Amino acid sequence: MKVIQLMYPHQISSKEIEGPYSLAVGFFDGVHRGHQAVIEEAKTNAKNKNLKLAVMTFDPHPSIVLGQRKEQVFYITPLKQKLEILEELQVDTVFVVRFTSDFAILSPQQFVDVFIRNLSIKHVTAGFDYTFGAMGRGTMKDLEEMSNGDYEVSIVEKQQQESDKISSTNIRKALKEGDMERVRLLLGRPFQIPGIVVHGDKRGRQIGFPTANVQEVEGSFIPAIGVYAVRLLVQNEWHDGVCNVGFKPTFKNPDEKNLTIEVYINNFDKNIYGEEVKVDWYKYLRGEQKFDGIESLKAQIELDKQHAMEYLSHC
Repeated sequence: MKVIQLMYPHQISSKEIEGPYSLAVGFFDGVHRGHQAVIEEAKTNAKNKNLKLAVMTFDPHPSIVLGQRKEQVFYITPLKQKLEILEELQVDTVFVVRFTSDFAILSPQQFVDVFIRNLSIKHVTAGFDYTFGAMGRGTMKDLEEMSNGDYEVSIVEKQQQESDKISSTNIRKALKEGDMERVRLLLGRPFQIPGIVVHGDKRGRQIGFPTANVQEVEGSFIPAIGVYAVRLLVQNEWHDGVCNVGFKPTFKNPDEKNLTIEVYINNFDKNIYGEEVKVDWYKYLRGEQKFDGIESLKAQIELDKQHAMEYLSHC
């Protein structure tokens, strides 16, 4: 898969363009089932018209540039992870458009001229609610009317799970609630956080449950505080485990607010400090709690382990 970084005004040579393309366009945070429907429609159009399959996404999140958020933005799929998923979906080319102040003020017509016509795009697919250009004034109807026969347009209607729209907003809500089973339904796969194993305080090892302390990739969305059934990928092998997201109240001063992601890996005793890992989240088991002693904590961890292994054995 080829990744082409673009800015406005972009200076892309004809040699970089390997079109003509069937393009799926959108921010695609999460690359959830609704996004996948858009990409699959673009893929069908590519096959039918003998075009290359391309995806156009944007970085960073528009709200950062438009000043709508003062706090840090957390992504369901940070850019690197998003690109990995798009490659798995057999996309030929990804255009990553840098969302800047100059890009944000482009008129809908300018967007079409620069980022559709100039890139040899012959078919555009997007969701029914996709907007483009300054203040999102361009609609899918506008996109069709501006084509002048240079490209065709496909519109993918709202995708639903039961009565809920499959959307990044609903996935974020479920993540905040710790509802990983619903997240999995909406994404079409387990929620995943990539990271690196770093040194922790090694208390788990002292009580007989050694854990991998995972430093998440910057910008990753952290689920609700609690204990989860997870799988961890390390050194190209998946392992079942139990993950605690929280502040370790049994050991920590309540005034010390240092959120950690710790994974107990079942039947595993390798030294993996510094290793890149991926954590797949399957089920919320319980909330984080403070125990009155080490023995009660160990007993609860053993129960968590049994519950997690039982659940994961059916996944």
